Amino acid sequence: MKKLLQSEWISRLIDTLLPVFAAMIALLLGAVMLFFLKVNPVEAYKALWDGAFGSTNAFAETLVKATPLLLVGIGICISFRGDVINIGGEGQMIIGAVLATWVGLNFTGLPGWLTITLSMLAGFLGGAIWGGIPGVLKAYFSVNEILSTVMMNAIAVQLMNFLLRGPMIDPAQAEMASQIPQTARLEEIFRLPRLAPTRLHLGALIAVILAILVYILLWRTTLGYRIRAVGQNQHASRYAGINVKRYMVLALLLSGAFAGLAGATQVFGVNYRMITDGSSSGFTGSAGFNGIVAALFGGLHPILTIPASILFGALLVGANKMQRVVQVPSALITALNGLVVVFVVSSEVIRKRRQRRREAVAKHENESTPPPSNGKQISQTEAGS
Repeated sequence: MKKLLQSEWISRLIDTLLPVFAAMIALLLGAVMLFFLKVNPVEAYKALWDGAFGSTNAFAETLVKATPLLLVGIGICISFRGDVINIGGEGQMIIGAVLATWVGLNFTGLPGWLTITLSMLAGFLGGAIWGGIPGVLKAYFSVNEILSTVMMNAIAVQLMNFLLRGPMIDPAQAEMASQIPQTARLEEIFRLPRLAPTRLHLGALIAVILAILVYILLWRTTLGYRIRAVGQNQHASRYAGINVKRYMVLALLLSGAFAGLAGATQVFGVNYRMITDGSSSGFTGSAGFNGIVAALFGGLHPILTIPASILFGALLVGANKMQRVVQVPSALITALNGLVVVFVVSSEVIRKRRQRRREAVAKHENESTPPPSNGKQISQTEAGS
């Protein structure tokens, strides 16, 4: 029994480290690509490290980049634990940012802290609505949530482009011949506080606190237990009296809410306005997609998603310096990030297969183990004979 428990512990440790191994393999393949481009991989990765952690400002930029990844990531932890796949983080970030910006620009008569609070709540609500729509379609109309969330991304992008070129455009831009699709700039009193002289803002601390609260929600509350139960087995959950449809909607709603909050923090902590180039990544920086990878890297655990988000934030920030120092094409940076994404997502598939194999082995051992004998009954039989 002791050896069996030890083997189980080692197997689970390997599962936990699979994303780390996957990232290392991706970086090794990246080194091969750098070698064929006649670039010293050691020098390139040193530049990447220096760009992400080489100074206080560099580390602050890494944390700034990690903040939206973490907020999206903890939302993904909720939806994936509830067995609903949310690919709509980009659109949810946009809608959350739009509502938060509107509040910040129109409620200027209130105290700064109150307007910021209302704006964050508006972003949270906007993302929740945009995530809840695919949730309702999935639960009550059996619409595939992957397709619906992706389509909601496209709708959000077009809505953003319409608003930033029309009703919400900066009045200074509206009168110019060559208009830039952006809103007016937020007043200084309505911005999230920063840690001078860096760009690190209060949103980073908020994201860490929320990650801890989401962990408590999922593993220490009845609500979280029911979400995870639905994700593990819908039929058993329904038999136990859990409203499966309600918790599927709730999982996507909460996931979208945290993505919407990520969009709000980008506006109030980094850009101080909404601006776009016509695409979703022009505003989000692809955080809606990268947050999924950060959550998978963290094993869909909110606390482990914190270091995972910092890692991917470091890759995004450090890759820019690597490009400048060793003069590699920007396409290589995209390919390197893509390799990490592909390998980390693949590691999740491997982890699930290993988990199913362990469950099958455990089931087989339980079926093959004979039931314990009743010593008292045997002694009485022996006595009678």
